[in-house]
Amino acid sequence: MSYILWFDEVKKDDFALVGGKGFNLGIMAQLKLPVPPGFNVTTKAFDEFIEVTGIKNKIKQLIEKCDVEDTQKLVETSNEIKKLIVSREMPQKMKSDIIATYEKLSGKEPVFVAARSSATAEDLPGLSFAGLHSTFLNVKGAEELVEAVKKCWASLYEPRAIFYRAKNKITDVSICVIVQRMISSEKSGVFFTINPTTNEDQIIIEACWGLGEMLVQGKIEPDRYIVSKGEKILDKKIGRKDMRMIRDVSGKTVEVKVPSDLVNAQVMADKEILALAKYGILLEKHYKKAQDAEFAVDNTGLYIVQTRAVTTEAKKEKVEVKGKHILKGMGVSPGIATGTVKIIRDIEDLTKINKGDILVAVMTAPDMVIAMSKSTAIITDAGGQTCHAAIVSREMGIPCIVGTQTATKTLRDGQLVTVDAYKGLVYEGKLDIVEKKVAEIPISKKTKTKIKVNLAFSINLEPVAKATDGVGLLRVEHMITQFGVHPAKLVREGRSKKYTQILVDGIRPIAKAFKPKRVWVRTLDARSDEFRNLEGGEHEPHEDNPMLGWHGIRRSLDEPELLKAEFVAIKQLHEEGYTNVDVMLPFVIDVEEVRKAKKIAKEAKLPKTVRFGIMMETPAAALIIERLCKEGISFVSFGSNDLSQLTLGVDRNNAKLASLFTEKHPAVLKMFKDVIKTCKKYHVETSICGEAPSNYPEIVDYLVKCGIDSMSVNIDAIAKVRKQVAKIEKK
Repeated sequence: MSYILWFDEVKKDDFALVGGKGFNLGIMAQLKLPVPPGFNVTTKAFDEFIEVTGIKNKIKQLIEKCDVEDTQKLVETSNEIKKLIVSREMPQKMKSDIIATYEKLSGKEPVFVAARSSATAEDLPGLSFAGLHSTFLNVKGAEELVEAVKKCWASLYEPRAIFYRAKNKITDVSICVIVQRMISSEKSGVFFTINPTTNEDQIIIEACWGLGEMLVQGKIEPDRYIVSKGEKILDKKIGRKDMRMIRDVSGKTVEVKVPSDLVNAQVMADKEILALAKYGILLEKHYKKAQDAEFAVDNTGLYIVQTRAVTTEAKKEKVEVKGKHILKGMGVSPGIATGTVKIIRDIEDLTKINKGDILVAVMTAPDMVIAMSKSTAIITDAGGQTCHAAIVSREMGIPCIVGTQTATKTLRDGQLVTVDAYKGLVYEGKLDIVEKKVAEIPISKKTKTKIKVNLAFSINLEPVAKATDGVGLLRVEHMITQFGVHPAKLVREGRSKKYTQILVDGIRPIAKAFKPKRVWVRTLDARSDEFRNLEGGEHEPHEDNPMLGWHGIRRSLDEPELLKAEFVAIKQLHEEGYTNVDVMLPFVIDVEEVRKAKKIAKEAKLPKTVRFGIMMETPAAALIIERLCKEGISFVSFGSNDLSQLTLGVDRNNAKLASLFTEKHPAVLKMFKDVIKTCKKYHVETSICGEAPSNYPEIVDYLVKCGIDSMSVNIDAIAKVRKQVAKIEKK
């Protein structure tokens, strides 16, 4: 077996030969992603090296005798093992193979390469080994590369790596060395395909000038970009980047000042940000897991130099601290802790850390991992979401705040502080930590008139489902805006299935939480001005009055593929067993609209278990309610805001007309009464999802007396409206 494997030669069962980084580089090369060319010096080389040089048993004995909690003994053991490795000569055949492959990679003239460690215990699920093994940049020349390979092997026994393996009970380990053509990075950084702090399904990119080591080491404040999975840039935060790491004319890696015009300039062009998002989505799709990747950009283009699975899951906030904070930063590893401040200014200070202390530093480094593991929280001056402190803290489950800028100056050694890394705040002293219970919604006596809820997000569902009789209105628009791409663009590009999946993923948790209670899903009702900022929204028409324009069922019938994709989503949910999901058509004015929608539903093979409802928002629908009932509907929900403004001819957004707008107008009340009466005749359930019940107790009284079947209100009005309903029913 060869000591060498080129990236594109790595096969699915070669993990033990090339380790985590090497394996992932091989996969990316085969996916045709822009990976700098290179090869792996496999674990076979390292295993044979320690065997033939006679140091294997000696290393084993030293590790077995080492007490990793004894820092001095750990460092001594590490130094002895590393000396054993770098002092031995590499077997000639092994050395010749590495040099010959390097020369093939180089071509006519030796090229600069990076020699990077890739251990077999690295980048496993739940274990990142962030920064524990060595990387050597800008290596040039055959002999220099051979020495760099041995130094990478030796880094398998850095104190931090020995400690980390011991704590994670890893005993069987080997190491590969990646040799990769060096990108002379003009800019570089890291990206996640999930928000590592909040678990939101979005892409987080951090970028800096020069080599990415400046970012990982937390020496600068990086740019931070947030991109939706629909590949739309949602947010940019431009950091102050006054230093960068580059290769100088002699080939050395040096830190230099950034030109003044670039310090506060955006690092990545928008097209580069979107290109990274595309690569991230592709990687996540292939691995079927969220990815943590590194990139570099030079004058030839953008390259992906590493990827691995995200190894942590953000903790949800269950407690909170109340008081006046003395320091603020970015919470990157959620949690709350109280402890004594220990300021670490150099490696010698690490001995100050006792179990339960709070480690405070300008930035952490891999050498601090042992001390970090003893700490109850970590605070740094510098850094972002992807710096060393952030990654390691999340993996260890330690609360961490970075980017405070002044922690090492503001805080004092021995000071007692409380850290709230959910909010990125530091408080003086030991403060009361209040446990946050899931919000309970008071439930008064059950009422004959059902109380339902209006929803847009799948948040805090358990208490809401417990306190209500179902979902009277589920808006899909917010699911779409979170994705960031106009659904019409998806349909135009032949990606209707993606639109369907967005809806399925958004509706499913709500259907599950409320099952068997009914969930009425309103089909798309986006006005032309509401989606204009989405990707693809530039095609939206400009209307003088979008509220009276192209939206609701009238738009859906003009774009039937959109409506069909929505019906397919409902069909899929029923096939999954969520038969409590029904569909409701907005802004109906004619029986023919319902008829055409049902025809599209038939084309989508919508099962008969799905019930059809309509929004009662227009006087036209109210005046032809009997015809609509005869057409075959199961549910009517008053959109009292629209119904009132259309009945009164009043634009509710016009401040000059505000005094004329009321849902208590006799004409509106008459429509409520007439529609409810007719629906009872045809056994059609009636409801209301506008704001009238929340705003006017007298409208609640009126609707109950008219015999309305249910009222659907916002979460904050559930208890109030149920209480009012119970009161009038009792009378």
